[in-house]
Amino acid sequence: MSDKVFVLDTTLRDGEQSAGVCFNKAEKLEIASALAAMRVDVIEAGFPAASPAEFAAVRAVSETVRTATVCALARANAADIDAAAAALRGAAAPRIHVFVNASQVQMENQLRKTGDEVLALAEAMIRRARCHTDDVQFSAMDATRADLAYLAEVARVAVRAGATTLNLPDTVGCILPHLLGARIADLLARVPELATIRLSFHGHDDLGLSTANSLEAVRAGVRQIEATINGIGERAGNTALEEVVTALVLHGPALGGHTDVDPRRLCPLSDLVRARSGMSVSPNKAIVGKNAFRHASGIHQDGVLKKRETFEWLDPALVGSAEGTQIVLGKLSGRAGFASRAAALGFELRGALLDAAFARFQTLADARREVFDDDVRAVCTLSQTSPSSPAC
Repeated sequence: MSDKVFVLDTTLRDGEQSAGVCFNKAEKLEIASALAAMRVDVIEAGFPAASPAEFAAVRAVSETVRTATVCALARANAADIDAAAAALRGAAAPRIHVFVNASQVQMENQLRKTGDEVLALAEAMIRRARCHTDDVQFSAMDATRADLAYLAEVARVAVRAGATTLNLPDTVGCILPHLLGARIADLLARVPELATIRLSFHGHDDLGLSTANSLEAVRAGVRQIEATINGIGERAGNTALEEVVTALVLHGPALGGHTDVDPRRLCPLSDLVRARSGMSVSPNKAIVGKNAFRHASGIHQDGVLKKRETFEWLDPALVGSAEGTQIVLGKLSGRAGFASRAAALGFELRGALLDAAFARFQTLADARREVFDDDVRAVCTLSQTSPSSPAC
């Protein structure tokens, strides 16, 4: 039996940190309700100390969502932690997420504190958060650039102070998967006390490696992954939840973990976040992109038409794709793809009629990016009435 991998969705917090994104309270409630329906384990609703509107939105989510843990972010200071606790007062399962810098470059240049001062601050603020709730997550920010021995000290302090989850963020998206796996193994060896709490990983996609890093983290023993819908977030974004969840569903045994998230809700939720965030999704985006299940080349179309699995290993239905497998006609399409579309439109073409229609189709396709159904109807109708002429 594999271990459960908990999924923390931070679309409403770190996802909202995307430049140009701003969710209002109603939008946060709508997205949070959809996340809960998808069986996400933890919903990070926001950063209550940021503004009165953010506080109100987090409170509304905490009072509405009953089937998932609702989490609120707080810096390692008393005011933030108390604001998070107040915003979460109506939650069925509240979690306070406290973070502080852990790398030398950030402690020295941003926080302006020594390592010992940060350790003392982390311990005090985790204990303060535990006064409000039994579920406290602590993040050692920039953990992938932190000194390994110091990171182990941070982990020991977090466990001693009462953190129930220790998060290791790749804050600037810099680490390679094999180095992350080695870092996690080193930390677990140095701090056996970590076996008593849950280890988490939070990836950023600056090198396009956040999904690979998240899966490597699971393989290395992490049992919570933090991600956002469509991978939205700071700079190049966060780990894409839809990618990690689908990979866990399909490769769980190899990774040693499984998820309870319902993958059939991924595409509809992607559409919702795209609409509410105003951030478009690249057509070639894995799982939820417009082209994820569209086939344009003749070789691929022929294979998919004969048996979908020849060129479509992932079943669109698994991730809730409304359109499913699609044959897209263009200049690279072959006879099989064209004939299939024609048949779907009511034209059964064979022999000379198919040859004439396909010749006309190719002439048209050479001049266009995509050939649509009305074009196919016109080509087929013209070929039936004048099969000898190949010109459109």
